Amino acid sequence: MSVTLAPSPWPMPPRAPSAFGREVSLQGGPDGPRAMQWLLRRSGAIAPRQLGAVFASLCGVSLAIAAFFFWQGAPVVLAFTSAELGAVGLAMLVFARHAGDRETLTLVGRSLLVEQCVGSRVRRTDFAAEWATVEPAAGQGSLVEICGHGRRVRVGRFLRPEFRAAFAHELRRALRRARHGAPPENDSN
Repeated sequence: MSVTLAPSPWPMPPRAPSAFGREVSLQGGPDGPRAMQWLLRRSGAIAPRQLGAVFASLCGVSLAIAAFFFWQGAPVVLAFTSAELGAVGLAMLVFARHAGDRETLTLVGRSLLVEQCVGSRVRRTDFAAEWATVEPAAGQGSLVEICGHGRRVRVGRFLRPEFRAAFAHELRRALRRARHGAPPENDSN
């Protein structure tokens, strides 16, 4: 009997980052109070400013072509170009408005502050580490739900579903350390 090992044609599942949070100093200096902070943000391939530059160049090229056809006696091309650029500009404004969406969780002492920024709305919820629980919202791969004192917040929108369980585990571990009065720890090993 012989055994042959061949590489699997199936891609390996991505490894979760070793640590999502990082230790920060709140006052900016080394002597300020220490905290653990998790910053979950939308991953964007292009910044709003770069997108604006691309849109400006698109406008320049499109309007040059439309002007050529306008001078050739086809004024309707300019009207359709204007409508097209207006629709693309509106879509880019919507994108730019949500490019800075993020969720920030800050654990200072025995207090967990959850700040969710979506568009121009900012929602802040404060939890006591002693009463906060961290559970999946619906099942495997779902958002992470933080509950305590009748308040409930779902976080993890900007994490890939396969990383949410590791994030929840890290957050639970940090809350457990805070309950026992241990200093924040970055699990980057």
